[in-house]
Amino acid sequence: MAQIKVKIAFIFLLSVTVGGTALAQKKVELKRAENLYGGVDENGESFSSPVGSVVFEQNETTIYCDSAIFYESTNAIQAFGRVKITDGDSVTITSKRLFYDGFTKKAELRENVVFTKLDQLTLYTEFLDYYRNQQEAQYFNGGKLVDSINVLTSEKGYYRVNTNMASFKTNVVGTNPDYTLESDTLQYNTKTKIVYFRDKTTLTDVEGSVFNYEEGQYNTRIKRSDLASGEIESISYTLTGDQLFLDDIRKYYTAIGNVEMISKEQDVIITGDSSFYDRKNGLAKVYGNALMKKIMQLDTLYLTADTLVAIENEDPSKERILAYRDVKIFKPDLQGICDSLSYISVDSIIYFYNDPVLWTGENQMTADSINVEIANNTIDKLNMRVNSFVVSEDSISNYNQIKGRNMVAFFNDGEIKKVDVDGNGESLFFALDETDTYMVGMNKIICSNITINFLLNKADNISFYIKPDASFIPPHELKSEDTRLKGFQWRHEEKPLLAEMLGEKQHATLEIDEETKPDPIPEGLPEKIEKKINKEDLKPDRLQKKGKKLKINEN
Repeated sequence: MAQIKVKIAFIFLLSVTVGGTALAQKKVELKRAENLYGGVDENGESFSSPVGSVVFEQNETTIYCDSAIFYESTNAIQAFGRVKITDGDSVTITSKRLFYDGFTKKAELRENVVFTKLDQLTLYTEFLDYYRNQQEAQYFNGGKLVDSINVLTSEKGYYRVNTNMASFKTNVVGTNPDYTLESDTLQYNTKTKIVYFRDKTTLTDVEGSVFNYEEGQYNTRIKRSDLASGEIESISYTLTGDQLFLDDIRKYYTAIGNVEMISKEQDVIITGDSSFYDRKNGLAKVYGNALMKKIMQLDTLYLTADTLVAIENEDPSKERILAYRDVKIFKPDLQGICDSLSYISVDSIIYFYNDPVLWTGENQMTADSINVEIANNTIDKLNMRVNSFVVSEDSISNYNQIKGRNMVAFFNDGEIKKVDVDGNGESLFFALDETDTYMVGMNKIICSNITINFLLNKADNISFYIKPDASFIPPHELKSEDTRLKGFQWRHEEKPLLAEMLGEKQHATLEIDEETKPDPIPEGLPEKIEKKINKEDLKPDRLQKKGKKLKINEN
């Protein structure tokens, strides 16, 4: 029986000891004060009032102040003057006023609050709540966080000591020597120096380039980003994509998925699967289903290629767009293919290289190299250099042909009006009867220089200069080899179709937008054309006949 009493007494003593220790851990202790006063407040609660170099302690937390009101029964402190809290060896907070609840371990600091964690960061605010148990500091009436790299301000925010993660909300502004960013919500790890974008964020660097982010992260130490989506704005272009990877040290940016690059000045949009932008060298590259759209006067010029490259430069004459491999262009009045292409924006000239073929109306044009001059956002002139060749097919499958060293085709409102042949000119034109149902013969002319005038994109009359050698061959005397000039090729099956270039889905979307479709016959035809044609001539059957009657002039 005595043994049982001893065990019970031991258990009781142990429980009292443990409970007393736990209670002691929760209590705030006054460690020092120059003077100590006491009293009872209006609620009848007694308090002590230490004054002068006051020090309180609770576990690893120390509170310093000039004066205080200490409610021992509720374990609470109101502190005034030069208030300072140290929590462990990493956190220090100063302010002018403090309320501290020793049971919940919550500190409410007010006026000129400065929160610091070692040498990692300093947080400035007027209102700060610090939760010791969670080791979390919160501000809710404006704050500024400063570290060795960045300064971040916002209306609301909190900082978690254990994870080094700061969160900012409402009117967030971040600055450092390289950029300024604006957002509504973002997070920042003060140890890794990584910014996490949680909402739309705009970043402007010192060079004036603008980056718009939807979601992702940016390492401010190595200046690299991994973004779920966003936008880069350079001097000349705006670049967007599903994913953006930014390297600000190398000034090298990559976009993947639904890439779109928009020119600010040239009415040009480039899209593709992937892209990179080398800002240091002023070079942007788009590849994978690469497509360029340039807004013209009455319609849009479409261009596709394996790769599209945009070069920007302070010197406008050096800015250009390049296209490589399997290049195709489409415009209602002009189609073409080649291996490579360049568009010089300052001169508004498109250069076609390596086996170029262009089609305008019923005319196929080839040469070693071709360039198209654009004026007032429409085709003005087409220049063919070396081995120039123009072919068109008539209603009964004959091929009218013009060949020469160099040729220049002139346009008006998108329609070919004249072709000048310069050097080694040769031509074959088939004469048809009035009904365009059978051939009456073939005109073959060899002449150094030739001029062909067109009406409604079809040859109307032809002039020869400097001793032409002309002959008319009736049908029964024609041999098959006589109907082709050397180098003849009919490549109509290679002519690009817009549906194939854009894909069926995109093409269907374009067809729904009726406002973007050009009128078949634009309003306001030039007076000189209106004088040549009348309403009857605009009928489809009359248009075909007008183009087949060829007048030959010898000068």
